[in-house]
Amino acid sequence: MGCIQSIACKSRIKRENIVVYDVSATIDQCPTFIEENSPIVLRYKTPYFKASARVVMPPIPRNETWVVGWIQACTQMEFYNTYSDIGMSSWELPELREGQVKAISDSDGVSYPWYGNTTETVTLTGPTSKPSRFTVSMNDNFYPSVTWAVPVSDSNVPLLTRIKRDQSFTTWLVALNTSTKEKILLQTIKWRMRVDIAVDPTKPLGSRATLTGRPQQDQPRVLTRMEPIPPNALGRPNANDAQVLMWRPKRGTPLVVIPSK
Repeated sequence: MGCIQSIACKSRIKRENIVVYDVSATIDQCPTFIEENSPIVLRYKTPYFKASARVVMPPIPRNETWVVGWIQACTQMEFYNTYSDIGMSSWELPELREGQVKAISDSDGVSYPWYGNTTETVTLTGPTSKPSRFTVSMNDNFYPSVTWAVPVSDSNVPLLTRIKRDQSFTTWLVALNTSTKEKILLQTIKWRMRVDIAVDPTKPLGSRATLTGRPQQDQPRVLTRMEPIPPNALGRPNANDAQVLMWRPKRGTPLVVIPSK
């Protein structure tokens, strides 16, 4: 009878039947903003990475549920806070640093494998008789706190002299069949955020820190090919739970300040 009459042939969602257009990936063209309001911590806020795409999904002929959305993973991280000539604190992802994994999930910690579950995903439940048209979008930035004083000291004397951060991510647009776990990759984006701040701890609060790195970030790359998703990008732990804060003194043994969760 052939595929025209076959339910099995018609029931499969294929990549060539999914339309993706108006793909946008940008990083705001503004510098990182430094906050010196607190006598305990310096805070900085980076520009936002933003991604969006419009998608047309074909009719879903079976009682299947498909989720279309963004999955993100951290692929590289250097995050050092230097304290004069005493040492530095360092946020680290041990498995990534030691090359045991290629990426670590950057999910919100609840919506695995998705980056989030508001604007980031759309859920489609079949059977549907018409194509579904929608937009999925996400954004990300850094807004951390760094102590002025050495984090392993009882002293409150400000000694922070430099913050240096360089972090890379891969972001995928994916259609996922929640029953069969079949994944159809629709788009791959790569982006990087760099921060370099010089600090003079001898100056009054409010005038200590200066942005010394690039005023604007490199724009993300929307790849023309699909890059496979490493297994660690899809499940626990996410980067926030896997990261460890180390104290690495100029002399002496490194110390775990905050362990992974």
